[in-house]
Amino acid sequence: MAKAKSVYSCTECGGQVLKWQGQCPHCQAWNTLVETVAEATPAGSNRYGRLTAAGRPQRLSEVEAREESRIPSGLEEFDRVLGGGLVPGGVVLIGGEPGIGKSTLLLQSLSEIGKSRKVLYVSGEESPQQIALHGRRLGVDAGNVIILPDTNLQRIESVIRSERPEVAVIDSIQTLYFDELQSAPGSVAQVRECASRLTRVAKSAAATMVLIGHVTKEGAIAGPRVLEHMVDTVLYFEGDTHSRFRLVRAFKNRYGAVNELGVFAMEEKGLKGVSNPSALFLSQYGAEVAGSCVMVTQEGTRPLLVEIQALVDDAHAPNPRRLSVGLEQNRLALLLAVLHRHAGIACFDQDVFVNAVGGVRISEPAADLAVLMAVVSSLRNRALPPKLVVFGEVGLTGEVRPVQRGQERLREAAKLGFTRALISRANRPRSAVPGIDVTAVEQVEQAVALLR
Repeated sequence: MAKAKSVYSCTECGGQVLKWQGQCPHCQAWNTLVETVAEATPAGSNRYGRLTAAGRPQRLSEVEAREESRIPSGLEEFDRVLGGGLVPGGVVLIGGEPGIGKSTLLLQSLSEIGKSRKVLYVSGEESPQQIALHGRRLGVDAGNVIILPDTNLQRIESVIRSERPEVAVIDSIQTLYFDELQSAPGSVAQVRECASRLTRVAKSAAATMVLIGHVTKEGAIAGPRVLEHMVDTVLYFEGDTHSRFRLVRAFKNRYGAVNELGVFAMEEKGLKGVSNPSALFLSQYGAEVAGSCVMVTQEGTRPLLVEIQALVDDAHAPNPRRLSVGLEQNRLALLLAVLHRHAGIACFDQDVFVNAVGGVRISEPAADLAVLMAVVSSLRNRALPPKLVVFGEVGLTGEVRPVQRGQERLREAAKLGFTRALISRANRPRSAVPGIDVTAVEQVEQAVALLR
């Protein structure tokens, strides 16, 4: 079999050349040529290929839509993030910092799936002895897991086609290499080509493929951005390696909700799902303290109670500091301006620090009202009423705007023992939520009046 030739394609215009150059001769762009494999034209076909029966256009109404039964991973929190389990033929990409628990999670999952299905674990970083020791330390029964310590893509493809596993894990995609490319493993060309070929194998064999990806120092998955586009699901591991808690968040999911969140605790025997994650993000005080406000955020389909803490102190520099952890810093500056303009509370000579407890990151605007209430509570050194939850978006004109799934948030707060809620008037439920008294406001000054 003749060895396939490699060419260099421009990422800007798509032009191809046989040798690498600093400048694309087609569009004159610099440093845009990357190595790719030249696709061979099948014999007896023209340059555009032949139209097969499977490639002919057809009406969408003629396509049979079959609901594929999902493969449970054995970990309830992992299934939640995936949207109910692994999909046959689906490709999942998991990224995270070194030592966060990616291999641990998948080894635990494979040991459970392997009790009833054929599974394959491809490791390019550990020997079979190291994997066996890892499984023994976790206390999992991995006797039915097929192990392949290899980094050559062609041999891995051959084993997948011969063994026909239902679930295959590649640890990691950056260690694989395609020997028809001259670039080193982990390069843009190698990662893209290996991921593309493994995706085709997964689709053709109806096998679930899980790819583990390394991340850069900025936290993004190493390699080309197209890697996240070609897979079906992208998951990120979050959390401090010095903390026992881990968060698995879905950033892309063709078969489930995006921004779904799974919470795990790293224990001696591996990762264990946390059934009540809201308890992680709430501090326990003997008495009510100033500068603390509890909000309900929505992560995918799961409402979570998170404590927002604020500290307002006299500034000792010409430029007061504005620092937020777990919240957008520019959003904090905007909210302080709204507080001054529409509620008459100035913080121009104060340092303002805001923190979301537990290391969770909140990106939705439902935290606006809770941040303002925590800031005012700290500034006036007056605690908010006990058992109070707050959520609502704050506009530039000072209005408190509604947020999605308000009634679900109230039910979650009532389930955890909260008896009062401060929300937007537009979020007021039509029927009362048992166990919780709702106070609805339209303007920021009405909410701030509760602390006077």
